[in-house]
Amino acid sequence: MKIEKTEILIIGAGPAGSVAAALLRQQGRQVLILEREQFPRFSIGESLLPQSMEYIEAAGLLQDVVEAGFQYKNGAAFVRGERSTEFDFRDKFSPGWGTTYQVQRADFDHVLAKGAERMGAEVRYRHEVLAAMPGEVPQVTVRSPEGEEYIIQADFMLDASGFGRLLPRLLKLESPSNFPVRGAIFTHVRDHIPADAGFDRNKILITTHPEHVDVWYWTIPFSNGCCSLGVVAEPAFLERYRGGEMERLQAIVGEDPNLTRLLKNAEWGVLPVRQITGYSANVKSLWGPGYALLGNAGEFLDPVFSSGVTIAFKSAQLASACLQRKYAGETVDWERDFAIPLRDGVQTFRRFVEAWYQGGFQKIIFHPDPQPDIRAMICSILAGYAWDKRNPYVAETERRLRVLEQLCAG
Repeated sequence: MKIEKTEILIIGAGPAGSVAAALLRQQGRQVLILEREQFPRFSIGESLLPQSMEYIEAAGLLQDVVEAGFQYKNGAAFVRGERSTEFDFRDKFSPGWGTTYQVQRADFDHVLAKGAERMGAEVRYRHEVLAAMPGEVPQVTVRSPEGEEYIIQADFMLDASGFGRLLPRLLKLESPSNFPVRGAIFTHVRDHIPADAGFDRNKILITTHPEHVDVWYWTIPFSNGCCSLGVVAEPAFLERYRGGEMERLQAIVGEDPNLTRLLKNAEWGVLPVRQITGYSANVKSLWGPGYALLGNAGEFLDPVFSSGVTIAFKSAQLASACLQRKYAGETVDWERDFAIPLRDGVQTFRRFVEAWYQGGFQKIIFHPDPQPDIRAMICSILAGYAWDKRNPYVAETERRLRVLEQLCAG
């Protein structure tokens, strides 16, 4: 069997893999990306957070993204029944980007992958990793589109395989998530939302079900007149509805008066309606001998605050910094320098996600008389700045959020 060698092997050409590749190419590293699918391809997770722009810019991919024509995004709107509130991400506590984009992931991921190629990374589409062996010289067995198998040996492997979670599956690293199992039913529609409907296309709309605090909808407008539309709930709720996926999603959307009004002229069938269940995931370790896990390959929380791509980019940035030090001859402690700082921010997001489903965070955001400084701190986390320890709600997430929930519930 043919054996090839590379410095850095990246499994997956999604956001984590492409940004890691671009950052590593800036260091002069030889980078090979293996991608099982052919781009462009559909993926969920279409609303970015402003923090992600910092990593796109650092990777040298900002112009690629800006010129792609995606929908501008400056915040998030929340609605439950007659109550509504908006967060403008430019009015946040943390310094840095306050705007970003809402993207069709098929196009966005392809833009990033082509940007990584422009910077000198090699991307092989439709090459599937069949087996992996970690160690001092990690290697994988790969099958080409023509069916030929070959081996690649690398100095280091980065698994950016997303929900495919390749190395966690092959190396038995998967660990149960402590989140309840939830599912999502979603699609794209041509929305035809009237200009006078009070809908801000520059913001993602998060709608809580009028009767169930732990059921919510996303409405993410795109620049082409379509929007991504989905509902998230525990499987028992979704299974109450009969028919195919489209009929079930239409029935659940029809239970919210505001969404029914906004989408009364919507054209369905732009994309097939899809359903995923049990997407929250965890692993025993984010790294091992000769490899590290990036983005969703390591851990995925929940889509409610659109944190997935930001976490993916953060993992790529931390891993590339560790590899820069490794090639400079320094000793790298992957737990201290990669896993712990990555999970610090993930834990902040995790606590906010838990508070959302328990209803406490919804009491906070819909409070009729919020304090501007606290609102700016909350806004920073919603904008993705979950690693900014200067923010008290990052430095002391658990205590601060618990106290705030109690105050807003009084």
